[in-house]
Amino acid sequence: MGQDEGRKKKEQFEKALLGKNVPILTLDNKWYRLLGEVGKDEIEDLEEQLNALLKRQGKINTETKELRKLKKKLMNEIVAMVDEAAQTGEKSLDKKIEKHKCLVEECNEKLDAYKDEIMELPGEIEKCNRKLMVITMERCYDIMQDNAEDIRAIADWVTEVRINLKKQLIRKQEMERKNQEIYAYMHDIFGADVVDMFDMTYVPKEPPADVQNAQKDTSEEESR
Repeated sequence: MGQDEGRKKKEQFEKALLGKNVPILTLDNKWYRLLGEVGKDEIEDLEEQLNALLKRQGKINTETKELRKLKKKLMNEIVAMVDEAAQTGEKSLDKKIEKHKCLVEECNEKLDAYKDEIMELPGEIEKCNRKLMVITMERCYDIMQDNAEDIRAIADWVTEVRINLKKQLIRKQEMERKNQEIYAYMHDIFGADVVDMFDMTYVPKEPPADVQNAQKDTSEEESR
């Protein structure tokens, strides 16, 4: 496929995917079975990139949940310590409260740092996934086109072989018929003893019908 044709086909594939809910290919076992048919050439890099993005997204989502859970726990403990300090006047709780506030601030900073990445990752994943789908479609298309050409060539070859085979079968049958006729005439003229002296690579398993009739007539005459 030429560059212009390849570019045009790529644009057609991309256009066909517009508005479609494209599944994450590396999470689909059918896609991996498809790769078993078409190979992973030119696909592995995008596959690794997509899996890395998915892994990063999973890690951030997990850590975000853990940070929010920790922040909630710290906030609840701060409220409890503030209430206890107000009731008891215990000054030692102030340091614990300040330490908890610092930990809450650290949680907020990490959550803020993850916020932008959480917003950007789905778009990056979708973009990478679509690239992977397009290159997969290109790979499948190229292989199917190559196979189609080979199929046509094989079909032409099979047709030619069938024609030649039919011709050879007709030729074989014709030669067998001629041998049968020659055998019949030789048997009729020279007799079986003389015919058996010939080194023939082909001898009819049974004499032709006219030879059998001739032999039958001879036997009847001799018996009279």
